[in-house]
Amino acid sequence: MTSAAHQSMNTASRTWWYVIHTKPKQEARALLNLTNQGYECFLPMHKKQVVRRAAVVTQAEPLFSRYLFIQLDTNLSGKSWGPIRSTLGVSKLVVFGSEPACVDSGLIHLFKQRELSVADQVTPLFKTGDQVVIAHGPFAGLNATFQMSDGEMRAMVLIEVLNQVSKLKLPLADLRRVA
Repeated sequence: MTSAAHQSMNTASRTWWYVIHTKPKQEARALLNLTNQGYECFLPMHKKQVVRRAAVVTQAEPLFSRYLFIQLDTNLSGKSWGPIRSTLGVSKLVVFGSEPACVDSGLIHLFKQRELSVADQVTPLFKTGDQVVIAHGPFAGLNATFQMSDGEMRAMVLIEVLNQVSKLKLPLADLRRVA
């Protein structure tokens, strides 16, 4: 067998990763439903701080909002692609022209490694220098510059009042990022 024929045979039975576009905030639902149908899928996640009900909490969120990856066989003996579009949570299979968007398996491997290596890391709500607005309390509505968290769910911010820069300690949940 020639190397071209061998390569063609390998390509014919190879599986590839493709991109699924999900409905808003339904990445986990699409992942669950596709997995239950026997598809191998991957939804890269990361942890970040968010404000929920006036408290700062850590939650896992998709690394790519509204996208997940699915492994599909490129030959006709593999699992049918048909049910994907009608799966709850799925909007569509991403295509460029008439070709489905293909992702190299090496990239998926890197995403999986990254997810394992940063599993305990949390993206903070604010970084030093971020512009914030105070949402609650006597200084509500004032813009401030975030300086640091003090580890007790409080933050040090700088505000300018009467041409003087002053430091304030406020609950992290009282701050909002300036849009």
